[in-house]
Amino acid sequence: MTYLRLGDYIMEVNVRNRELMVTDPMGINIDKHFMPSVANVIGTDLSTYKLVSKNQFACNLMHVGRDEKIPMAMQTYDNPIIVSPAYFVFEVTKTDELLPEYLMMWFCRKEFDRNAWFYTDADVRGGLDKEALLDMQLPVPSIERQREIVSEYETLTRRIRLNNQMIEKLEATAQALYRKTFVDNIDKQNLPQGWRMGNLYELCDSILGGDWGKDEPIDNYTTEVYCVRGADIPIVSRGNTHSMPRRYILPKNLINRKLKDGNIVIEISGGTPTQSTGRAFYVSDHFLRYISKDLICSNFCKLIIVKKHYDTFLYASLKRFYSKGLMFRYENSSNGINNLDLESLLREEQIPIPTIDSLISFSNYYKDILNQIILYGMENEKINDLQSLLLARMGQ
Repeated sequence: MTYLRLGDYIMEVNVRNRELMVTDPMGINIDKHFMPSVANVIGTDLSTYKLVSKNQFACNLMHVGRDEKIPMAMQTYDNPIIVSPAYFVFEVTKTDELLPEYLMMWFCRKEFDRNAWFYTDADVRGGLDKEALLDMQLPVPSIERQREIVSEYETLTRRIRLNNQMIEKLEATAQALYRKTFVDNIDKQNLPQGWRMGNLYELCDSILGGDWGKDEPIDNYTTEVYCVRGADIPIVSRGNTHSMPRRYILPKNLINRKLKDGNIVIEISGGTPTQSTGRAFYVSDHFLRYISKDLICSNFCKLIIVKKHYDTFLYASLKRFYSKGLMFRYENSSNGINNLDLESLLREEQIPIPTIDSLISFSNYYKDILNQIILYGMENEKINDLQSLLLARMGQ
């Protein structure tokens, strides 16, 4: 396969937002997608920002060394977007020889990012010189072969997108089921027969801290486990295991901290002014069989062992607390880090406690939904592996 110079196929585009056609700047995340910018642009002259039209690219060459990735994305929308004036914007000039979609696939390869990192300068942020990017080599097969590769990749991408849509619908269904069963039309002054007012703490058998261990086996730290961190919770809740680090802990610590079916992991430290602590993950036997390795939570999380029959109810209640922003009330700050006063939250929030009979049918249906979410997530993880394999073969 012939390798050719990137600069022979692209050219810089420098069209400014002079007419203020667009007023919402975009940034680029490390997954190489455009996202709404988090920068404060109040008082900023947006007419200096660069327009990026469909099939054009934008990249931030200033942080390659720091992130070990080039924040690079291709614009796929019909309407233009705007990015920082510091971004490098370009387009393919020979689309009859090089498909923009094929080029974006090449930019997504781990090998491309490693090569770019090698050429970064000595600046603390590790910038990449524009000329170094233009001088990079890439394989350019026939246009027909490019179309085949792009088609195969996009087929996988569409499947992931469809699965994510199904996951979102299932998550909405789970929330609606909880509200319909335990919230809507429930009069706290006139509860159904057998129900009572109480708190979530009385539904817990015990609450334990997590462990972090070591990143490699050292001395007595010999037991290998997966470890769920707060940042992993949104991802593992959707059946994705790749984000979880592998750690090594003391064998005796696994006895009490090993996660089991029906346990709940809740984040107690971290958060931001706009995102509280308190994200929760329901541990199912379905998920544990999938990862086929012992699982613990980190020391920035807590493990809640729930009394029989109440696990899904407690978990769904915590999810509702979080969606309402209730956790903010129970946070305190230490050394600039927000910490959740979990025990106060569980003790002080009064909610209707249903009968066991009311919980059984809810729990069965709710678990089925959670398991279906995990299944879609597992499929996405396997599809992502296939996409990575396809990207790796592009250089062969």
